[in-house]
Amino acid sequence: MILLDTHALIWLAAGTSDLGSKALRAIEEQPERRMSAMVAWELAMLVDKRRIALESPLDIWLDQAMRGFGIVEVPVTGAIGRDAGGLQGNIHGDPCDRIMVATARALGCPLVTSDRAILRYAANGHLKAIDARR
Repeated sequence: MILLDTHALIWLAAGTSDLGSKALRAIEEQPERRMSAMVAWELAMLVDKRRIALESPLDIWLDQAMRGFGIVEVPVTGAIGRDAGGLQGNIHGDPCDRIMVATARALGCPLVTSDRAILRYAANGHLKAIDARR
């Protein structure tokens, strides 16, 4: 199983070279692909703030991306919320990123992310992560 962060999903769906070959290979080799429900929220925020533009309305784009790559949405449970709120170590305070980390930990799978703070947190042994840029 593998969990995709927001930008990893965007890059995967767009087929851009921003998604590194090692990350792409890890995603392609893993038949069980997941994304946190928070990815939909983060995408909506990025579209609303005009930080990204999608080829179709968000609902359609996300549905096509999830079906096309066999991605299953993972809900934010109470256990994930509690873990996200109590993460130990040096991790930034972005609630969405904390939920991504807690989701990967709950699933026991690597998180494909380009977030440097999450990658540092993983390097310190708090979770498994794959650098989406590599």
